[in-house]
Amino acid sequence: MLILKTANVIKSAFFNSSYANFMLRMKNILFISILFIATLMCGCKDNQTKRQSKNNKLNVLFIIADDLNCDLGIYGNSTVKSPHIDNLGSKGIVFKNVHNQYPLCGPSRASFMTGMYADQTNIIANNIYLRSAVPDVVTLGQRFRQQGYQSVRIGKIFHYDNPSSIGTSGCDDIYSWDQTFNPYGRDKREEYKINTLSPRRYGGTLSWLAAEGKDEEQTDGIGATKAIEYLDEFAKTGENFFLAVGMYRPHTPYVAPKKYFDLYKREDIEIDESSDEYLTTLPLSAAKSIRAKKNQINLDTLLAKEIKEAYYATTSFVDAQVGRILDKLKQSGLAENTLVVFTSDHGYHLGEHGHWQKQTLFDNATRVPLIFAGAGISNKAGLSSSNPVELIDIYPTIMEITGIETPDHVVGKSLVPLFRNSENTIRKSALTKWRNGYSIKTERYRITKWKEEDQFSYELYDHKYDKKELNNLSGDSGYLDIFDSLKTQLDMRIINSKLTPPGIGRQRKNIKALDKAPNITYGDIHDKNGVRIFMKQ
Repeated sequence: MLILKTANVIKSAFFNSSYANFMLRMKNILFISILFIATLMCGCKDNQTKRQSKNNKLNVLFIIADDLNCDLGIYGNSTVKSPHIDNLGSKGIVFKNVHNQYPLCGPSRASFMTGMYADQTNIIANNIYLRSAVPDVVTLGQRFRQQGYQSVRIGKIFHYDNPSSIGTSGCDDIYSWDQTFNPYGRDKREEYKINTLSPRRYGGTLSWLAAEGKDEEQTDGIGATKAIEYLDEFAKTGENFFLAVGMYRPHTPYVAPKKYFDLYKREDIEIDESSDEYLTTLPLSAAKSIRAKKNQINLDTLLAKEIKEAYYATTSFVDAQVGRILDKLKQSGLAENTLVVFTSDHGYHLGEHGHWQKQTLFDNATRVPLIFAGAGISNKAGLSSSNPVELIDIYPTIMEITGIETPDHVVGKSLVPLFRNSENTIRKSALTKWRNGYSIKTERYRITKWKEEDQFSYELYDHKYDKKELNNLSGDSGYLDIFDSLKTQLDMRIINSKLTPPGIGRQRKNIKALDKAPNITYGDIHDKNGVRIFMKQ
């Protein structure tokens, strides 16, 4: 109405022959114009106030990769190309001594999403629904729902069989989310093209493919696109959000568009060597853990380099998807009010100790990347910490930064004191369990205890001289005092990790994994033209 009235006054002013009337009308135009501009400004201010009233808390963008170790630029690997993750780390705090609580997808994810140890969740295998073991627990995503946030899951946060469960909800916890999205891409549809050490097996063995097509056609590319769409939506609505984005890579199969393979020269890839004689220096359980994958032992060097190159290429592909999401976060204007957390569920062997993949108590399988950046800690950019950290520390740290009370059952420790001063000490060691073994990593040492029949056996490594953990010092007389001290500390950590947390509610023990259906993907398979390309042996 104001625009129309202003236009009529201007028209009248110019077509009236009286100079006095002209000047009077011009004054009216000026008055109406000022009123019009003021009204617009008030309207914008009202809209801004409404948006701020909705979005007056910190948002959280939680990105987790699957089976990603610390082979990243910002963690000192000069071969891997990971510019976006490296840039995120340069703008935040990088934790360099972080360890999972169980080096297997399902138990680890149940652990850090509840803030409890595996002996407290009673989940020590894959394919177990969280509520089957701890029905009353409040997960990280659920806690944000309780606070009025939109809690959204994209991809893999709780356990999925990867890649067989891609496109489904896997063993997700429906109570953690308001909305979910299960991406399904070209990598899943074209599995028949994948190279693998075990025919028609892709997730539990080494498998890889330099794929055709674009990033956006891959499962993680589709997930990143969906995350971008959600960020656009949240920027418009002003809703507070906890956006959890779970990548499916670099978990096997190592599939990425060919351009990421082109980033690497295969001759530059190094493979660690390991002899059977080395096994005699280890407890039997440790030796078994690094010889469990029979078809992955003593791989041909050229083949091993090809496979490791594929893992690195897939890591770079994941890095690119992280970059797409972070670019949108900045472009949308949400970066100033959003905490970003990046991590992985466990580490990963790439031939070290003669082993590939996970499920050991060596640093390769227990250590993970962890970066906090963005709102809440932006003034701490460029810091790093070698303080021992556990993945269960993520839950209480996010709670403290966002000003939300941490549930009583969470036994992890907030890392916020390290944000204030990286020299502070949160804990003396980080604890990891796997089957019949427990291990702690301090700032300098690792000690591992195995229960074998009716006795215990040990490993001890000094990272000052042996970062690859190849020289077991548990029987070295020169380390006797250190061994005794660490052994006492480890025993106390084991006892405490078994205590029932307050407020956990019901606990169900001896939970069995879900019975899997027969493997319906094994057998004859045809390409899109109907040509049989694999026949059951």
